Amino acid sequence: MRSRSQLQSRLFLGVALLVVWVLRSEDNPRVSVEPRSKPTAREATAPRMDIRVDTTVVLIPVTVTDPLNRFVTGLEKENFRLIEDKIEQRVSHFASEDAPLSIGLVFDTSGSMGDKLGKSREAVAQFFKTANPEDEVFLVQFNDRPELIQDFTTNLEDIQNRLIFTRAKGRTALLDAVYMALHKMKKGRNPRKSLLIISDGGDNSSRYSESEIKKLVREADVQIYAIGIFEPVLSRGRSAEELSGPGLLSELAAETGGRHFAVENLRELPDVAAKIGIELRNQYIVGYSPMNKERDGKYRKVQVKLVPPKGLPPLKAFWRLGYHAPLN
Repeated sequence: MRSRSQLQSRLFLGVALLVVWVLRSEDNPRVSVEPRSKPTAREATAPRMDIRVDTTVVLIPVTVTDPLNRFVTGLEKENFRLIEDKIEQRVSHFASEDAPLSIGLVFDTSGSMGDKLGKSREAVAQFFKTANPEDEVFLVQFNDRPELIQDFTTNLEDIQNRLIFTRAKGRTALLDAVYMALHKMKKGRNPRKSLLIISDGGDNSSRYSESEIKKLVREADVQIYAIGIFEPVLSRGRSAEELSGPGLLSELAAETGGRHFAVENLRELPDVAAKIGIELRNQYIVGYSPMNKERDGKYRKVQVKLVPPKGLPPLKAFWRLGYHAPLN
């Protein structure tokens, strides 16, 4: 009996030791000495999501003309200097090719445009003859209020067909039309963006003020060209708004690096429009990464200085006067 009892005790002890050993083995698993598999190329190069790098490149379209107002082509990066808030920047981007444009046509159909509509349509047709096949264009017409007549299209005949049915009536909501066009331009797919305004006078019907639109123009990266169709300066038929029209269009255009062309002879309209189209195709795009990295949303003034090759006469440059820094 005693030997049997001792055997049972030993058997029980052996089982208990086995259980303790198994439990300890689970608490302390074996350490593998096999090397880790190398990450795939995708895993190795994937950016960390907690790091963000923001790079700002400011691109300035520049038109260069000679003393006879002819376009000057063939300049190189070394012929341009860029200055932001009185500090010279390093030119890091330079191009002079005919890149596609997103264009907004802002067309006046107010009552005073009656006998000017025919030549204004011809002006649009001449402007389109200079177009790049990849350009996209929309049409905003305005009298008492602006209206989007044709959304972005690459078929320029769509725009011209729409203009066939225009009729002159009502007052002039020019500022409201510019507001609508600038907001529409946010959906443009091309990096280069421009508005062409064809109008015969100042504003007399808009809800937005000049100061509001000028602020918006400063913030928008859109180049504005304008054709002002005005009665002769000494004409008795010019209203107060029409008298202020040239100044308004000039300010809007100059702020963006575009230009305003005042036309008194209707027969000149098509040629002026063609000239604007050619100018847009003969611009230099000069860019830089600002030394001022502050993302404060402040307006920064930009100046372009030319360093023309030897032997050339004095040249004149037109450029966007500034931009708003990004805002965090």
